[in-house]
Amino acid sequence: MIQKGLTADIADSIGHYVTMKGGQELIEQLSQDTKLTAIGDADNALKEMGLLFQYCSVLGTMDKISFDLSLARGLDYYTGVIFEAILTGDASGSDTNVGSVSGGGRYDELVNMFDPKGGKLPCIGFSVGIERIFSIMEARAKAGALGNVRTVSTSVFVASAQKDLIEDRMKLCTMFWDAGIPTEMMYRKDPKFLNQIQYCEREGIPLFF
Repeated sequence: MIQKGLTADIADSIGHYVTMKGGQELIEQLSQDTKLTAIGDADNALKEMGLLFQYCSVLGTMDKISFDLSLARGLDYYTGVIFEAILTGDASGSDTNVGSVSGGGRYDELVNMFDPKGGKLPCIGFSVGIERIFSIMEARAKAGALGNVRTVSTSVFVASAQKDLIEDRMKLCTMFWDAGIPTEMMYRKDPKFLNQIQYCEREGIPLFF
């Protein structure tokens, strides 16, 4: 911060605030800070955060949020609250924090510039790290933390142990389909019975008919 032209005193003052993290009690503490509330934008921000926490309390999500003054976003078009979503639990399903999987914030003025009438449109948006979420889910699945993960939605597999029963299998599948039951069969004329059993086991299909 000093390299940006700030004095050492100002840098120390900012450093004092960015180490703070908490909940409703932190907002109340900062609201009593006369140096901070003397700054109009800071005072308004605290009031907005207070309202946000009030709504979160009504929704019963207070245990899911935290007010972290060290949080910062690299883009300058944000006009209000910024946030990050932290995924808790490692690949084995423990309580270790994995890290941020989503982030965003309020950016009214960015959208206003596209309004030909010059109106004011309040907006908030965020991005999600899909690849990171998928990789975490894959790791948890391999560790057995997600239980039995099925790759198909099939509920019934129609099989046959004898030859020349493909039409009978088709008829049974049709009957299940008409009843709204996800069903499948092997489309080879005479599949090996063992292959059919192994397919059901591999895909986690619960009923073998």
